[in-house]
Amino acid sequence: MLKSEVRTNPILASFRVTSLFLCASAFSGESRVSSPEGLRLFHDMQEALGGADKIAAVRDFEQQVRAESWNGNTGQSIGEVVKRTRWVRPTDLRVDQVGPGSTYVLYFDGRSGWEILPGTREVVDLSGGELAFAQKYIRDFKLNTWLADRNSSYRITSPSPYVVRIADGDITHQLDITLDSVSSLPAKITSISLSDPAHPTPSDEVTTEWETVQGLRFARRWAVFRSGVRVAEATVERTTVNGGLKQSDLAAKPPDLRPVLSSRQQNPEVAWVRYLGPVTPGAT
Repeated sequence: MLKSEVRTNPILASFRVTSLFLCASAFSGESRVSSPEGLRLFHDMQEALGGADKIAAVRDFEQQVRAESWNGNTGQSIGEVVKRTRWVRPTDLRVDQVGPGSTYVLYFDGRSGWEILPGTREVVDLSGGELAFAQKYIRDFKLNTWLADRNSSYRITSPSPYVVRIADGDITHQLDITLDSVSSLPAKITSISLSDPAHPTPSDEVTTEWETVQGLRFARRWAVFRSGVRVAEATVERTTVNGGLKQSDLAAKPPDLRPVLSSRQQNPEVAWVRYLGPVTPGAT
């Protein structure tokens, strides 16, 4: 999804945020309590997205995205990336991506998994920074974070007007969601990217267009910025909700060790998508 992680070859990433890790600390029991204003804004966002019950009713999700990517150091175009993301509640994730220097496959079941790294044709177990990347991917998956008020490990607050903060005491897990002042839809999500696990980087995902799928709102077009520099612009090609995906579908290793992209046409009885047009300030 729904996800801003357009992964690049580690050599293309150069920003370090070591100082952010030095600021991380655990919550006390008292500081875990969410604030009334944070919860109010969070629930407004939930309603704008379609409602908590509809979000919780999503059993599986599939999305294919096409993106243009840029080198964060030089601004030079890297090329086109196509990513297919599949997810089965609560924590099964499969990502198949094709792009210059960023072709990879990843499977994660919430505890362990495997991947085929960029530039290789070998399946390896997730470990170290690659495991941390997968853990963050599923932790920040929107269909999970949109129900953060149901997870007692999170504290939901509002550090500034129209901003919802979801935090668990580790600064690298923190999400700041800036809401549109009229629609209450998420306009920007600020986090720490682990697309290059060796170089955690401040990341902003800015949504510019929305679509509706089975009564839920999903970003259709967005841009990704790392340390304030544009690195990707993405457009959704296809979104399917509750299409009947199984864990075994996600865990299956590709026979040729290449990413498996989708060429299926969308079934309107499975996922109805309505294009809502570009977002303008103060409008949905």
